[in-house]
Amino acid sequence: MFHSLAERLQRVLAKLGGQGRVSEGVLAESLREVRLALLEADVHVGVVKALVDAVREKALGEAVLRSLTPGQQVVKIVREELERLVGGSEARPLSFASRPPTVVLLVGLQGSGKTTTAAKLGLWLARSGRFPYLVPADVQRPAAIEQLVRIARESGLAVHEHDGRRRPLEVAREGVAQARRSGHDTVVVDTAGRLHVDPQLMAELGELRRELGPTEVLFVADAMTGQDAVRSATEFHRSLDATGVILTKLDGDARGGAALSIRHVTGLPIKFIGSGERPTDLEAFEPARLVGRILGMGDVLTLIEKAEAAIDEREAQELERKLRKDEFTLGDFRDQLRMLRRMGPLSSVVAMLPGMSHVRESDLDTRAVARVIAIVDSMTPRERELPRILDGSRKRRIARGSGQSVAEINRLLKQFAQLRRLLKGARAAAGRGRRPRLPFFGR
Repeated sequence: MFHSLAERLQRVLAKLGGQGRVSEGVLAESLREVRLALLEADVHVGVVKALVDAVREKALGEAVLRSLTPGQQVVKIVREELERLVGGSEARPLSFASRPPTVVLLVGLQGSGKTTTAAKLGLWLARSGRFPYLVPADVQRPAAIEQLVRIARESGLAVHEHDGRRRPLEVAREGVAQARRSGHDTVVVDTAGRLHVDPQLMAELGELRRELGPTEVLFVADAMTGQDAVRSATEFHRSLDATGVILTKLDGDARGGAALSIRHVTGLPIKFIGSGERPTDLEAFEPARLVGRILGMGDVLTLIEKAEAAIDEREAQELERKLRKDEFTLGDFRDQLRMLRRMGPLSSVVAMLPGMSHVRESDLDTRAVARVIAIVDSMTPRERELPRILDGSRKRRIARGSGQSVAEINRLLKQFAQLRRLLKGARAAAGRGRRPRLPFFGR
């Protein structure tokens, strides 16, 4: 998401940042481009007007116009205003009850991803040191109960299993009571949705809210539905007094207007964003990080967090030792690729690097990782340690075992040799300011 918006904003701001002097005419033209880019990304028209007006007012201030780098000052203002738009400089974490269990009620329209989000949120809570309990209270869609139970089991989470024949309130009450008896400190309740807001749905959710007294009522919004998500969030908030938003499907190809509009229009803080289909693809929302991705400034902090979650500490220490002693092998390379896959889609990982937000899925050969792993898995331990012993006969055997061609194996060996040289001279290369390359994955 945000590819087209990011590209346009980055072009405008790069041109603006290079200006030695920012006249009112230059500023007006730049803000016109920013306004068009935001509108085409389906950002709410009121939000666009508020942003452009705020930037114009601050950018025309005497301190900016008289500064040594007025162009860069305007870019800084745009970034600050975008951050303010999506939630300010501070993240808004989940609130927890002083007396457990904390009840988190997930609400939203059908198809927004509530059930998978309930499991993702449970896993996020578990990894944050909480002891969550999942309650499937969507009895309108029987498959929702089965889905949540299955994902919970796969993720090692406790879940309230039932036959779906009772009312949602009865299921939720029983689930909270069971969580309390079992010592769980957080209960995530998945609720039914509809294709659109209707009185029956709101009455059911209103009853759950009154009876359960949840600490958090989170509206789950499908970011790909654009302004429809904003309108639905407004209606749910008006009826249920929601406390926050979870934006799902931010890895999709939609224009992303909901992500930049929903906070300003509804007043609700965005608490989490979902960026993939895996149980781990949910992250606490950080306004500055999202804006950094949009403006091409990267999101290195999130990248580090994903890496820390995917890398075993002992493995990292062993890898560091091998790199220091120049003992990095094909087997080590394969293990690092497996770790990379655990971090999520390759394009989303690359986009978190500063200056790489323009990289799309189509720019990357995403099957290259699987091909490399298959080739290395078809080698003997000694061949992984000493690739120089790979003669024609060995390469043909590896090709048959991996389903790849000998040419593909030769290509891997050549690139691995380049990688080893790159690692060996990494310090010198960094000192010369060389740009990052994607030798294995670029098309």
